[in-house]
Amino acid sequence: MTPPEPGPAQEAGQPRPEPARARRAGAVDRFLRPLPGARPRRRFEVPPERGERPARPPQPPGLLRPVQTGFLLTVGVGLALLGWWVLANVGPLVGWVVTATFLALGLEPLVRWLEARSVPRPGAVALVVLGLAGALAALIALVVPRIVAEAAQLAERAPRLVDGLLASRSFAELDARFRIRDSTEQWLQGLGGRIGADSELLGGLFGGVVGLGSVVLNAVAGTLIVLALTLYFLASLPLMTQWAYRLAPASRRARVQELGDRMLRGVGNYVVGQTCVALLNAAVALGLMLLTGVPFAALLSLVVALLAFVPLVGGVLAGILVSLVAVTAGWGTAVPYAIGYFAYLQVEAYFVSPRIMRRAVAVPGAIAVIAVAAGGALWGVLGALIAIPTAAAGLILVREVFVPRQDDR
Repeated sequence: MTPPEPGPAQEAGQPRPEPARARRAGAVDRFLRPLPGARPRRRFEVPPERGERPARPPQPPGLLRPVQTGFLLTVGVGLALLGWWVLANVGPLVGWVVTATFLALGLEPLVRWLEARSVPRPGAVALVVLGLAGALAALIALVVPRIVAEAAQLAERAPRLVDGLLASRSFAELDARFRIRDSTEQWLQGLGGRIGADSELLGGLFGGVVGLGSVVLNAVAGTLIVLALTLYFLASLPLMTQWAYRLAPASRRARVQELGDRMLRGVGNYVVGQTCVALLNAAVALGLMLLTGVPFAALLSLVVALLAFVPLVGGVLAGILVSLVAVTAGWGTAVPYAIGYFAYLQVEAYFVSPRIMRRAVAVPGAIAVIAVAAGGALWGVLGALIAIPTAAAGLILVREVFVPRQDDR
């Protein structure tokens, strides 16, 4: 079989025309080719460590200059006062940063778990955030309508509950001794007269409404800021820790990194464990309320979940609160619920919580109580929530740094 004779184009030495698929592939390659002169965006990376540096010769001791020492002390005191003034005026921002940090540390164990299964960190962070958003969306879609309906029922039943309280024998005995009804009526009459005659009170009420609106706006803004900071901290936590460790001296950097990693893991495990304990507590409380017939079960279970995050005393306060609400349905409802819930608290304290929190740092009971009280006095509910993991981090430093140093003396 003879090959085909060359055409005119091949006789002239011109190239064979390319197929259509090759032309399309070349067009795609040219489209994906980086623009001329384009450069990758510069990143704020950790500088590489230097090699061994020669030791500095010891400086001979000399007399300090009084003027220089006094000036430096004055500057130091001024900087300390400036830092205190800045912290006092940006208190909400500090609270937002601390909240976002603890949320990021609480989500970090999930990210590490995904990374251990060959998932890149950006993908692990995206999966954790999407899972959390899906859980919140499901909670809002399933639970919030029920809670809103029960809150409306509670507001509707509140006048009847108050009338029943006023008609009870116990209130009659208290009123006969302390004259509560007469004092309340006199206060209401005086308040009505002030509203009709005093324009400043109306202005104060209007200012209260405006203040409430500003509080709501600040809460929404703070929530958005906390969510954005949590996402950023979670994505860049390894880089942030590397920078923090590089600030330590080179001779102690390995030890600082070891202690820092242990403290971060302890805080993250504590947040995850406390979340699991709170959710289990709320689920048991909801089941008991449904079995015993406690009213407003969904609303009260949300309150129980929130109070269960407060260590040591949160579960007890939740049990007392729900038991008081259950009294309105009768002692036959309140007593079984109280017995069942407080029995579960004992099971949780000795069996459930030790197994869930076994990877977190153990904190003695006395130190936990003192830490919760101090944190609540300083920062309210947020301070009480972060008090125990902060105390756990401090105990690691005391046990691993201070005690060995004292033993070597």
